[in-house]
Amino acid sequence: MPRGYHCIKAGLLALGVCVLACGAAPAAPATNAAPLRIVTSFYPLYITTLNIVAGVPGVSLKNLTRPTTGCLHDYQLTPAELRALADADVFIVNGAGLESFLTKVMAHTTNLTVVTASQGLDLLRDEHGVNPHVWVSISGAIGQARAIAAALAARDPRNALAYQRNCAAYVAQLAALRAEMQAGLSSATTRTIITFHEAFPYFAREFDLRIAAVIEREPGSEPNPRELAATIQLVRKTGVTALCTEPQYSARAAAAIARECGATVYLLDPAATGPQTNAAYLMIMRQNLATLQRALNAAPQNQ
Repeated sequence: MPRGYHCIKAGLLALGVCVLACGAAPAAPATNAAPLRIVTSFYPLYITTLNIVAGVPGVSLKNLTRPTTGCLHDYQLTPAELRALADADVFIVNGAGLESFLTKVMAHTTNLTVVTASQGLDLLRDEHGVNPHVWVSISGAIGQARAIAAALAARDPRNALAYQRNCAAYVAQLAALRAEMQAGLSSATTRTIITFHEAFPYFAREFDLRIAAVIEREPGSEPNPRELAATIQLVRKTGVTALCTEPQYSARAAAAIARECGATVYLLDPAATGPQTNAAYLMIMRQNLATLQRALNAAPQNQ
């Protein structure tokens, strides 16, 4: 056998030993799995889902409705928004009648998994029907987070553990916040407020508050002069001096009522809009705690 052959063979053996000792380069991960495209119907669901999908590979998340949108009672989808849904794999909605456009969505999309985050939760009902504002209660937000995580784990089993792990971490933050708020409101000198939208019954139930009146049941529908006069009489009758309006809507009617009744206007935020960051809901609720601590420990009210 030629001497050169032995040299080449010895060199290949040495190279093999080096590869085994040093470790071969890891195989590239499979890239044939299609990304999971998730769309949420509006802001609070986006924030919840943002926490659940944090760091999960192969997932894209988009919020459907415009950032300035509060509640979606009469929202009309644009052609661009319908196209975004046509490209989505999962559509996360609040349900309970909030998204009036759902029938239209289902008529224009195929193979879309719709996740109803309020399904199975204890929903409040009154003479106007089901109240959909379940996320405004921290317990409601926890229930929605768990529903979303379970649905995503079922739809995308390869990342199921990551969704459940993220959900557990976010739920722990929400539970700590709920305890913080319950402690912070426990010594309030009064527990009665007036609101300008039906967004807060879940919140009131959770923190043992009483809503004496709801001035504008439909957001943005400011009262005419006759309705304004009747509202002023109502506020005077209740003796409540804390008028809670929302940052998403005009406070002109609330300011007029406050001037006539010697009341004070406070901004109470239902977390329907805000910054697009993981901690946004926590931040908004802590601001609400500070607001209520001022409002409920102000001048005495007639209960």
